[in-house]
Amino acid sequence: MPSPLSNSPSAPRKQWRCGTLTYTSSGILVLFMILLFGDFSWSMRERSVGPMAQWYLNSLNVPNLVFALILSSFPALIGFFLGPIISYKSDRYRSKWGRRIPFLLVTTPIAAFGMIGIAVTPLIADWLHTHHFSGQSEWVVSVACFSVFWAAFEFATIIGQSVFGGLINDVVPKELLGRFYGFFRAISLIDGMFFNYWIMGEVPSHFTLIMLIIAVFYGTSFLWVCLKVKEGDYPPPSPVTSNQPGICGRFWAGVKEYVRDCYTNPYYLAIFAMIMFSLVAISSVNIFALPYAKSLDIDMDTYGDYLSLAFLISLCLSFFLGWLVDLFHPLRMVIISLTGYMLVTGWGFIFANDQKSFLIAWVLHGVLSGCFYTSAASLGQRLYPHDKYAQFSSAQSTLNSPANILIGPMLGFVIDLSGNAYRYAFLCAALLTIAALICSAYVLKRFIQLGGTKSYEAP
Repeated sequence: MPSPLSNSPSAPRKQWRCGTLTYTSSGILVLFMILLFGDFSWSMRERSVGPMAQWYLNSLNVPNLVFALILSSFPALIGFFLGPIISYKSDRYRSKWGRRIPFLLVTTPIAAFGMIGIAVTPLIADWLHTHHFSGQSEWVVSVACFSVFWAAFEFATIIGQSVFGGLINDVVPKELLGRFYGFFRAISLIDGMFFNYWIMGEVPSHFTLIMLIIAVFYGTSFLWVCLKVKEGDYPPPSPVTSNQPGICGRFWAGVKEYVRDCYTNPYYLAIFAMIMFSLVAISSVNIFALPYAKSLDIDMDTYGDYLSLAFLISLCLSFFLGWLVDLFHPLRMVIISLTGYMLVTGWGFIFANDQKSFLIAWVLHGVLSGCFYTSAASLGQRLYPHDKYAQFSSAQSTLNSPANILIGPMLGFVIDLSGNAYRYAFLCAALLTIAALICSAYVLKRFIQLGGTKSYEAP
């Protein structure tokens, strides 16, 4: 496959630059095709493993508190400690493969291993319970086995998420980011539609086989993408000065630099808070969506069909939203999306008490949250310092982690106390979205003061 990098003086008139990389129209096309294929495998993993894990734990009838701790709080706890370290190291790392690709090459096989382990967890758990832990509850043994492989999967996934966005930031020209993420969103939605419409209903009877196929596909295809994408050259990182010698001295000097860069400017803190409240609001509904549907006697096929409908609507909007993001700026589109999402979740809390009203609220939730994801996808690349994008992105994710650690168990506890009144998930989402909109007002004001869409420079 031809390299997307072009330095030829006879290149076509239209060119795009990203750092030291120069692309022709054909080079951009090749780059997009490679990255979009990578996103296809990435999204297939994202769209399938979470819902299948939810189904498996729900089939064990684990308490809502345990359910939320494993699927929400545990990954957030790993991300809280691991994300900043990996992102900071990635921004400063230099090699012949670039500063992002080496991390992805290491973590992709680990993620695939975790998925394979999750796939065979029912078999391993059954064997362990029969031969070694027969006196223990079957669901406890199953959850313990699941958690081991889930930990490996989340470890690799969190590192990959910290680095993959940085790779896009380093190879995709800024003026094309909105449309690029529009395509990304479309690919992700196609994955979601395919999985939920044709596969989700087969999960109860073919859990292990489906998870194994996805694991092998993701591991091989994403490794291929990592080997095909070419990073440019980077200037050497700024030296870290330390008053103490040795590794510990350099470590604490790096921590101080990280904290000073990311957490001392109110503008960046407001951005972090805006994104945090938005993501936790959406997560509040997503975590309990499947138990919510089951509490209303909605079968898996119907659940998957309506989720696919939400994906189809979002797919039709994705490229149009990406174009609007490039035209008006992602910050403005984020504010519009959040306003719509607040109205939808408020309606869901009041009216989603039967199958019909839940499915309406569920589809609208999917569409409006999808608008937010598409609009916010390039927000960090447009607002954070370019050379430290991964560092700032991880700083924002670090704030997400305590919120995700707390919100799932707290909401699960409230739902348990209320006698499984899952509509409180919509109320929680609505209140958190209001908090995000308050933060967005300050961010927009400072964004305009820093130059706005025409001459913005990250402080």
